[in-house]
Amino acid sequence: MTDEDKTGRPRRRGRRAWRVVAVVLAAVVLVGAFALRTPSPVGHWNSKAGHDAFLADYRTAWEAMPPPTETLDVRTGFGVVRVYRYEGAENSRAQHPLVLLPGRESPSPIWADNMPSLLRLGDLYVVDLLGEPDMSVQEAPIEDFEDNAAWLDQTLAALPEERFYLLGLSIGGWTATNLATHHPGRVAGLLLVDPACTFAAIPLETAIRAIPASVPWLPKAWRDSFASYTAGGAPVEDEPLARLTETAMRTYTIKLPQPSLIPEEELAALDVPVLAVLAGKSVMHDTAAAAQVAERVLREGTVVVHPDASHAVASEEPEAIVAEIDRFVAAHQ
Repeated sequence: MTDEDKTGRPRRRGRRAWRVVAVVLAAVVLVGAFALRTPSPVGHWNSKAGHDAFLADYRTAWEAMPPPTETLDVRTGFGVVRVYRYEGAENSRAQHPLVLLPGRESPSPIWADNMPSLLRLGDLYVVDLLGEPDMSVQEAPIEDFEDNAAWLDQTLAALPEERFYLLGLSIGGWTATNLATHHPGRVAGLLLVDPACTFAAIPLETAIRAIPASVPWLPKAWRDSFASYTAGGAPVEDEPLARLTETAMRTYTIKLPQPSLIPEEELAALDVPVLAVLAGKSVMHDTAAAAQVAERVLREGTVVVHPDASHAVASEEPEAIVAEIDRFVAAHQ
């Protein structure tokens, strides 16, 4: 069954629902963490059984990803970071590789639907964020935002290229921006897809709705209800990416400093081009306010709003976003 968007094109919401579930559940964890934060040194798996379940779901979800050219485990001062390298199309235009940074509780397979089109742009590095439930292994505390930037800067320093475009989804967008505010030397540009805590704060209603959904031992239906709310009412189904993200939520305890809104003076000081792709129906921020801040404070910013998209805009509008990235990269070579 299909409905139509404002251009008359069919929109297959039901069939696409499973593609956006993982992004949506990541939003659940991000906002819920603000209400349930606890101090601790290092993220960890809650049990061997939980870790085994996660690995099984990771492998299943990974089947949708193209085979990487190379798999790297990069040692940093905070742990070992898993990085997957991909060679892009021969006629790609991007001068610098793209580094893909997923959202909270969303390992690398979250990019599966976007990989074919992204590979047309150039070489890619797909990163499992340190301190998250994924194939990276945190070994030392990440105590503040400087530490959060340091591990990523050290990861990029271990790669052969000198500069990179950072493509961040949700909290990955915050992670990319946080790096650029602390260690901008390796950043050629920021490509931010509905970034959380970057241009506007999480709304109170979303934070309140997330509290029960973020407790892993409460019924799955509670998380599904919030997931549907975050995805603009789309139905959610138990597909590999959704199962992976929910398993991650249940089996891993994150011990990271909670992201806070990046100050406007730090955004204004960014000396790199920034593409901000915002979802008009995102519940992770006030989109109009976020767009206004980005347009006002960024020195070299391009702001694009997808008015009918939810926070899962990367899966809802993959080709449009890649076209926007392509134009942005071409304009800033």
